[in-house]
Order: sequence, then C-alpha cells, then structure tokens
Amino acid sequence: MAAPGFIAVGSGPAGVSAAETFRRRHPRIPVRILSADPALPYSKPPLSKEFLGGGHTNLELHSVGWFARNDIDLHLGVTVDHIDVDTQEVVTVGGARYRYWHLVLAPGSAAVPLSVPGGDSAQPLRSFSDAVALKMAARFADTAAVIGGGLVGCETAARLAGMGLSTTLVVPEPAPLCRRFGPDVGERVHKMLTDAGVRVVTSTTVIEVGSDGVTVATGERIAGEVVVAATGVRPDIRLAAEAGLATERGRVVVDAHMRTSARNVYAAGDVTLAHNVAAGRPVVAEHWRDAAQQGLVAGLTAAGTPAVWDKVPGFSATIGTFTLKYRGWGGRHDTSDLSERAGGFAVAYRAGGRVVGTLDVTANPAP
Repeated sequence: MAAPGFIAVGSGPAGVSAAETFRRRHPRIPVRILSADPALPYSKPPLSKEFLGGGHTNLELHSVGWFARNDIDLHLGVTVDHIDVDTQEVVTVGGARYRYWHLVLAPGSAAVPLSVPGGDSAQPLRSFSDAVALKMAARFADTAAVIGGGLVGCETAARLAGMGLSTTLVVPEPAPLCRRFGPDVGERVHKMLTDAGVRVVTSTTVIEVGSDGVTVATGERIAGEVVVAATGVRPDIRLAAEAGLATERGRVVVDAHMRTSARNVYAAGDVTLAHNVAAGRPVVAEHWRDAAQQGLVAGLTAAGTPAVWDKVPGFSATIGTFTLKYRGWGGRHDTSDLSERAGGFAVAYRAGGRVVGTLDVTANPAP
C-alpha cells in the first residue's frame, strides 16, 4: 500500500487548487489526485465558449511536467468506490487502497439526464470529451437544437449559430435566464440570442428526441442534426453520503474552513454547502472561481494554515457579442433595479434592503 498523505478526489479547480496549495506548504508529504476523468486537469468554462467556437485549445490547468516537478501524483480515469473515514482510506473500483492523513472531496457535478424518449442520444456538455464530440458533430451538421435556457445552454446555442448552424434554443421558462436573473434580463438575453442568429422557443419542454431533431410539448418538430442537453447538473455527493458525512439540500455541509463532519475530511466546489464569512451564512457556489477559492481554503486548512472562505462568489458568461458578469450570493431577491448604460446595462438585486448581487452586461468590442 502506498504511503499515506494528502488526497484530493476530483481533478477540477477545487481538487487541483487544494493539492497545489497543500504541496507548497508540505514539500515531502505524498500528494495524490484521484479523478474519474481520463484527461489531464483542464479548464471547463471555455468548453461552451472559445473551445466550441474554434479557439482556445490549450485548456490544461498545468502540464504533465508541472505535476511531475511538484511531485503531485495524478491517477486519472480512476473511479473511487468508497471512502472509509474510520481507517482513513480511499478505495477505488479496481480495489486499490490509499491511506490518507487529509482528504479533500471535490468530485464536482454530473449532468442531469434528459429523461424523455430518445433523451440519452442528446449530447451533454460537461467534460472535455463531451466538448470534443460536440465540436466534431457540429462540423458535419447544418442544424442544432439546444435544450435548456441556463448559462451553458445560452452560450452553446450562440456558439453553434456562430459556427453557421441553424440553431434553436428550447427554454421551459418564459425567457432564457429569467429564473436566475428575472424577466427584464431574460427579455434582453432573448434579444442577444436572436441577434446572434439563434431561434428561441420559450415556455415549452422537449418530449422526445429523434435522429433529426426534437419534439416539444406544443407538438412542433424542431430540426436538429445535433441535439445538446444543457439541462443542468447535480452535485456528486455519493461518496460523502455513503460515508455518513453531514449533507443538506443535496450538498455536503462544510464550515468556513471547508471542514466536513468527518475528521480530516474536507470538501470544496460544486458539492458543498459552505459557510461564507462575508455572507454570514451557508452559500451554494457553483462556478469555477469559487471552486478554486474553496480548494485553496481546503488546502490551507489541511496544511495547518488558518484560512476561511470569505470571497464574494461570481462568474462570467458570454452570449453572442455580450459578456455577463455576476457577483453575489445567488438565491432569492426581493427587488431588482436595472439601469441602462452605453453598450449594456447593470442590475442590482436586493433582499431586505441589502444588495445581495450585481449583474453587469457589456457589449464586446468588434474583432
């Protein structure tokens, strides 16, 4: 059995950040990353942005040489079967056992399946392999149907239209992104997509996926040689739940230091319901920068360095010729104030009179 040390389960920003941070402070303790993804750790935000559109092909977080030079042992394409918090062991599906002194759970999220007839034939866009498959399929297609009006759905639809495909976005709500940002923003995003060449079909759902497109609840048949299921993600808390760690609202409960309810076990990224010091309450953060920040905190805590999660969550998205930047706590708001400005607009979201989020939308300069 390999010598015990630090283990991160997951090769996304949270797992890599935690491992990198711990290694900087403990150069001789074994550090391992176990990941079900066979690809070298990579950045996911560009998958529905530059990468799909034909650019930004270098997605690696670090090179193979960097991991070797920093003595971080990568185990890729490995599925963890279970963790034993009593013996402090991680056991893989193949039966390999790894003892740990400190363990960071950062498995991320899995795409929510499209549960309709033919839904399993729709292409997800969650991993590098998904993005490669979608990019290749789009090269030999003339039409595309994208299901889901969230950030990934909107970005993907705009990119496919920009690649020359006749693209339709099917949105179950009255407007894209309206559930997250409100109806005023939803209407503007609808126009962004239309200006980008996307046909937007709202207030309906897909009831069947066929070989040449989808059928929606209204009975309309929408052409799609390529069908993308951007139907959301679900945090992968299986390992934590089976190990008896405290969970709530489908996530792993952690404190501001990223500590779970089990000794020497931490969690970071999508799977967490984490206490944020600045917010003064538990917060769900589902985006890249937040995961990297939580991984940093987990790595510092495991290394014995005081650290808390106190950053305001945030993310950015690109839809057509516009960039959307959000900072805030998410969740519900009582009021929203939209103000127009040159080349875009801004929105302040308030709850109980307090600003809980801001959205800035700006037009990108012409290339």
